[in-house]
Amino acid sequence: MSAAFAIDLTDADTYPSRRTETWKYSDLRRWLREAPQPSPALAIRGDGPFQALDGEEIVFVNGRAQGLTDFIASGERTLRLRYVSDAVGTGHTAGARVSARAGARLLLLETHEGAGSAYVAHNTLELDVAAGAEVTRVVLVEEPEDAISVAEAHVKVEAGGAYRQTILATGARLQRIETRIQHFAQGAHVQADGLYVLNGSRQADLTSVVRHLEHDGTTRQLIKGVARDTARGVFQGKIVVERGADGTDARMGHHALIASERAEIDAKPELIIYADDVQCAHGNTVGALDESALFYMQQRGIPAEEARALLTQAFLIEVVDRIEHEGAREVAREWLTARL
Repeated sequence: MSAAFAIDLTDADTYPSRRTETWKYSDLRRWLREAPQPSPALAIRGDGPFQALDGEEIVFVNGRAQGLTDFIASGERTLRLRYVSDAVGTGHTAGARVSARAGARLLLLETHEGAGSAYVAHNTLELDVAAGAEVTRVVLVEEPEDAISVAEAHVKVEAGGAYRQTILATGARLQRIETRIQHFAQGAHVQADGLYVLNGSRQADLTSVVRHLEHDGTTRQLIKGVARDTARGVFQGKIVVERGADGTDARMGHHALIASERAEIDAKPELIIYADDVQCAHGNTVGALDESALFYMQQRGIPAEEARALLTQAFLIEVVDRIEHEGAREVAREWLTARL
């Protein structure tokens, strides 16, 4: 994948179409022909899904910051980053910058919370992980079925740092969650996981690029998804191992279930390797629920829909279980269960 496509909601000429290779599965111009009117200013209402985990908070409502937009972490910190949309037929953009200083441990709890209908949201995050710092980022995305949203995270992981990411998405008319990671390795570790649960006509696109720039770095990525009805799931994952990034160990896997005849999954996992002495692998599977397991559960008196939900949860929960922070893991587990 090339450099990130620079989207400006106020300029329709910047909207990518399927002719742009990295957007061929998520044709923004198909759904958005002209720049939307700006969304209205609103005050924050209610708490986010991670409220019980305390910490500090950055909130945007319809693109407007309700306070600070930058955060610098030292020591052990928790930050709740909330992108809230409450609009009808309008558009808004928000951008935050978060830095974890050397040796810091940051739990970044990010939510994209949508109300209203047919809005367009473009949210960005610049995240720096300093040498020896550890950042865990958990992202919950829930928006109306007719919304359009693009979320971009640009992450830099310095030597010896650790960055762990888990995204949970439920789709929208077009929902793209893009992560681009500069991996300076030298003992640094990246985990870039995610899942999508889609029904109706929703689409979710999980796109990521991890670029290994120095030697002796590791990357692990596990993406799982389920598409029902006429929904469409998209995974585009690329790991690039640049020249000189010897000793890289990178593994990527995408596994999805199609739960109806008209649902669709598009997957494009890629490894591009310019270095020597590396261990890299990727895998991709798309299938259906195990009919024999479904039959067995129904024979035990479990209704068909409940059986499907239980089997789907068992398939997806591996991604959630890889979240190391117990509190965040439990919130994510409950959030997922409620949507199955």
